[in-house]
Amino acid sequence: MKTGVFFHEVFSQKDWPIIGNKFKNFPKVMEEVLKLPNVVLFKPKPVAEELLLKVHTKGLVESTKSAWYYDGASISVGGCVEAAEKIWLGEITNALVFDVAAGHHAGPSSAWGGTYLSCTGPTIVNLREKFNVRRFAILDTDSHHGDGTRAVFMGDKDVLHVCFCSRDLVEDEGTKIDVNVGWESNDEEYLKKVETVFFSQARNFKPSMVIHLLGHDTCIGDYGDRNLTKEFYPKLVKTVKDLTLEICNGRYLVVTHGGARRDVAEYIFPEIIKILAKD
Repeated sequence: MKTGVFFHEVFSQKDWPIIGNKFKNFPKVMEEVLKLPNVVLFKPKPVAEELLLKVHTKGLVESTKSAWYYDGASISVGGCVEAAEKIWLGEITNALVFDVAAGHHAGPSSAWGGTYLSCTGPTIVNLREKFNVRRFAILDTDSHHGDGTRAVFMGDKDVLHVCFCSRDLVEDEGTKIDVNVGWESNDEEYLKKVETVFFSQARNFKPSMVIHLLGHDTCIGDYGDRNLTKEFYPKLVKTVKDLTLEICNGRYLVVTHGGARRDVAEYIFPEIIKILAKD
């Protein structure tokens, strides 16, 4: 088992849209786990613009390039693309990719909510074009609906997108699913819904890789509070990791998403690295 951690120092140097400066003390807070023999730290590079243009309109890319947060967004997407490629090639088994200004609210022609480029779109396009990998499962446990990710993959029956948010919906012939987890949930209830819906769907779908958009905005006291404790997130990753070992040889890409509580970020991400790296 080898785990890749993708982090760029620029992530700790700015107050990013919506999530703020929660990465201010990174990578220092990860020092101990980064010393583990099967953990490798990678410094991601900006994504190629031509890859972005295979997912987004030229207008969206050009407008985002002029924004102050573009460097962070581009590096975040570049990290996702590189991590997925390394997982597929067997250089690493799984990965934690740190992400700012990119993510699940970025669709083909519009983006909002602190995420201005898609991370899953370019990642999947790259693997398909280079290695002909077809089927992917995207698990979204950020508090808010991943409308951008849904727009990117609507009509693509080889992408299972299961989003835990505030509505119940099944569309695109059962490959796009939303689950209403409610605002007064708890760790046990939320995890049970993930196991009941996502696990059964993923087992039947048989993806080549699971991409997990992991927000902690659902934590008590954060801006998407769904009454979850900080201890929930490592437990969730452990459970999903076990599923990936069962269905896709452990190919598991975790991408940080929403959440502004710095104390939660500093607790959960070192713990998640330990879980990912454990044989």
